[in-house]
Amino acid sequence: MTTATHIPVLLKETLEALAIQPGGRYVDCTAGGGGHAEAILQKSAPGGQLLGLDADPEAVVAAWARLSHFGAAALIVNDNFVSLESVCLGNDFAPVNGVLFDLGMSSLQLSESGRGFSFKHGAPLDMRFNPAQPVSAEDIVNCWSEADLARIIYEYGEEPHSRGIARMIVRSRPLLTTDELASVVERVVPSRGRIHPATRTFQALRIAVNQELDHLASALEQAVSVLGHGGRLVVISYHSLEDRIVKDFMRREAVSCVCPPGLPQCVCHHQPRLRIINRQVIIPTPAEEYANARSRSAKMRVAERIVSGDVRQEDAVRLKNPAGKGRPGGRRRPEKLRVVFNSN
Repeated sequence: MTTATHIPVLLKETLEALAIQPGGRYVDCTAGGGGHAEAILQKSAPGGQLLGLDADPEAVVAAWARLSHFGAAALIVNDNFVSLESVCLGNDFAPVNGVLFDLGMSSLQLSESGRGFSFKHGAPLDMRFNPAQPVSAEDIVNCWSEADLARIIYEYGEEPHSRGIARMIVRSRPLLTTDELASVVERVVPSRGRIHPATRTFQALRIAVNQELDHLASALEQAVSVLGHGGRLVVISYHSLEDRIVKDFMRREAVSCVCPPGLPQCVCHHQPRLRIINRQVIIPTPAEEYANARSRSAKMRVAERIVSGDVRQEDAVRLKNPAGKGRPGGRRRPEKLRVVFNSN
């Protein structure tokens, strides 16, 4: 994974949304090629620190290559963002000034990983972010029932031809490569202009293999837990399923009552933890879309951590001091950049 060029999406908008300050601490939950992380470290100097996570060990290597010159300011961990809170606490990296999720596939994964993320390149049906994960796309395509295949293709791919695709997959087994699967889907789905007939099916399988939506919902909760007061949560999504989860989460965490409609009085005792910054979703400019085709479907949402009136005083003090000046328990700086690989 060395020849593809990684271009971070909505980079200028991301830096503005994070409201980066010198000496701040930030978490990039999808470090990927290190593009956003590099810009965050540059903007937060002097004294800024960044914790980067990525489930893909090859992406961690790419991020390390790009960030190594920052030395002790960066820590790169090979782990899924579903472990966000435990990774932050385990590395004394909380509270923080900002948390970023860029949920898109990196150019490196699509073009060079050899794990079948794209139907444009012949490869084994794998689609695992981390090769140590137990279930691959090949397992799902060749072992799951027709009903379960139809369900995930419909729910995760929003594919109206899901039943026909599932039926054809079962009839065509075994399927071992991306070329074979794409060919099967093309027999069922009519041409959609610029969109390849297999696009939604591949998306559905990747989401199922990596449990992306469940992990996102959990990670958003954890992000709020590690954010300091005034810290920013920034999420860039690329399809409607992700964006709906992010939008609903931010809206729920920005209101004081989440009771079902019709109750005479509030019984949930919910306290808002976020303030929504952008009421309108942020999208790339036409110039960025032209320069970076991967950005075309990107949508950014931004929220800010707030402290509700009933939060304990000691917790409020902790949340209001994420930069760590004079605060015990802040991250201990290593002598050089650290890269931590998941042994699972």
